[in-house]
Amino acid sequence: MSCFAKLHGRRSGAGKTTAILSHGFGTDQDAWASLRPWFEERFDVISFDLAGCGPAGAESYDFDRHGSMFGYADDLIELIDELGVQGCIYVGHSMSSMIGAAAACARPELFTRMVMIGASPRYLNEGDYVGGFEQEGLDQLFASMAANFQAWVAGFAPMVVGIDDREAVADFSRTLFQMRPDIALNTSRTIFGSDMRRTARRVPTPVHLIQTASDVAVPLQVGEWLAATIPDATLDIIDASGHLPHITAPVEVLRIIEQRLAGILS
Repeated sequence: MSCFAKLHGRRSGAGKTTAILSHGFGTDQDAWASLRPWFEERFDVISFDLAGCGPAGAESYDFDRHGSMFGYADDLIELIDELGVQGCIYVGHSMSSMIGAAAACARPELFTRMVMIGASPRYLNEGDYVGGFEQEGLDQLFASMAANFQAWVAGFAPMVVGIDDREAVADFSRTLFQMRPDIALNTSRTIFGSDMRRTARRVPTPVHLIQTASDVAVPLQVGEWLAATIPDATLDIIDASGHLPHITAPVEVLRIIEQRLAGILS
């Protein structure tokens, strides 16, 4: 089976330049529903479900390969090569931001520009670096997931959405429940245990960072660290809350994307 088929790839749009939309943990490619029409008017749009995510995600997940962020990056490169794409615009949310960073370091010719929404290279606090979490807190999160996945989702979904939006919370809960609990737990361990700071320092592609002013998963200090560390990066802070602004504040996200990609669109 092709990588595109295995990851339930979707391709649409009228443009010549390719834009790849890669979602974050607990969602699937439908997370781009509010942004996709704008992209389809301007780009050849490719989206897919990360391994372990989506209605049939368990079929694509490998506990060894996807025990590292670099395994997901290998998936991305394989998909791009399979479709014969070069010089794409890559839009990644949350974990997909660092997946894209790793892929760009390995194969810089594949990417022209990157947009990272709610990106973090390291979630653990360490020395002067503020990631937002202590190991004790993460251990409690993992224990809660293992003990009662349903109850964990009920608390986690509204916290991550970050605003009083019942529809967004219900939709995020639905896609979280699509994940097999053991895969969700292992994916969480992979994300929260990763340290992609060395990778961030080597990203050869211009990067546009987008972050909300209040995000339970990614403190402002993380966005500032990335903006100062990635060789060619911009940072835009949205006056909004939550970790899913492409779902809860799509107009503001698109305004920034249109501004930052103006040179490519003209």
